[in-house]
Amino acid sequence: MFLDNSLVIVSFVLIVLAFMSLRIVKEYDRGVIFFLGKLTGVRGPGLIILIPFFEQMTSVTLRTITMNIPSQKIITKDNVSIDIAAVAYYKIIDPQKSVVAIEDITSAVNQISQTTVRNVVGQFSLDQLLSETCDINLQIKNVIDGHTEPWGAEVTAVEIKDITLPDNMQRAMAKEAEAERERRAKIVAAEGEFQAAVKLGEAADIIALHPVALQLRTLQTMAEIATEKNSTIIFPAQFMTTVQEAISTIGKDSINK
Repeated sequence: MFLDNSLVIVSFVLIVLAFMSLRIVKEYDRGVIFFLGKLTGVRGPGLIILIPFFEQMTSVTLRTITMNIPSQKIITKDNVSIDIAAVAYYKIIDPQKSVVAIEDITSAVNQISQTTVRNVVGQFSLDQLLSETCDINLQIKNVIDGHTEPWGAEVTAVEIKDITLPDNMQRAMAKEAEAERERRAKIVAAEGEFQAAVKLGEAADIIALHPVALQLRTLQTMAEIATEKNSTIIFPAQFMTTVQEAISTIGKDSINK
């Protein structure tokens, strides 16, 4: 009876140890294995077996991690105080380094990202920051990636997502934009006047070569006016010249008689 109880206990212990030794590592995770505190390698994905009490596993995700870089005050190269918020994307490419080389890689990447954003943006003026955002994002990404590479992490992208300007600077930029729009409007109007003057000059040259064209244009204008209900009477310049010649001729005939 005692032997039977011992076998039951031993079997139960073995079953418990067997369940304790089994681990399931997901496709997007890797298990960093330590044997008595010594790094032995990386396992997964799938079902893995650990030696109970002798081997420990630290799970590391390989998925891209989205990390918000909180808003912080930065002084640009032209001494403008702005608030900038950004977002960074990184992933683990070496699970061993991410566990052994640094204690908390998420906190480390967050801190180095904040510092890098402040240092890089401070090298540019406000106009450059607004017009060259893509180049600045790439420069920030390269600097952060240089720091995180020894930790087994790769920064895939950094994007500046929000730039908050002081109220007085917003008003000044609004005035500048309005003045720029007015300048463009005046230039467009002047170009239109110039082109119209050129076309009118060309039309005058053509009419001068063909006097009948002026009469046809006059008749066309009279036809357009006649379509509306008004009592306007128009005497073309050619008609007035003809009337003056007729009156002059009648006067001469009267004197001769």
